[in-house]
Amino acid sequence: MGIEDRKSQVQKSNIIQNLILESREKLNISGALDVLSFDDQIVIVQTHLGLLTVKGEDLRISKLNIDSEEVIVDGTINSMSYSDKSIDKKDTGFLGKIFK
Repeated sequence: MGIEDRKSQVQKSNIIQNLILESREKLNISGALDVLSFDDQIVIVQTHLGLLTVKGEDLRISKLNIDSEEVIVDGTINSMSYSDKSIDKKDTGFLGKIFK
């Protein structure tokens, strides 16, 4: 799916997602559907806009509320990136989720 297709899809569905990063130590994510994987160096969150991968050090999830679609990640955050690929629940293994 191209960038124009993604923009069109987002505009049609009126999806709003916010990423609020405070001093590279606290990341508030809205529009989170599920946390697929996490450890102290990487957190993978499935969102309405695709997979969000957060990398850093000493990462921990301080708040997870799927009902309100909110996730808060604390720690030293080095990078955040989106992927358009979705993950099926039947896929197993960490590497299978990342490289599908």
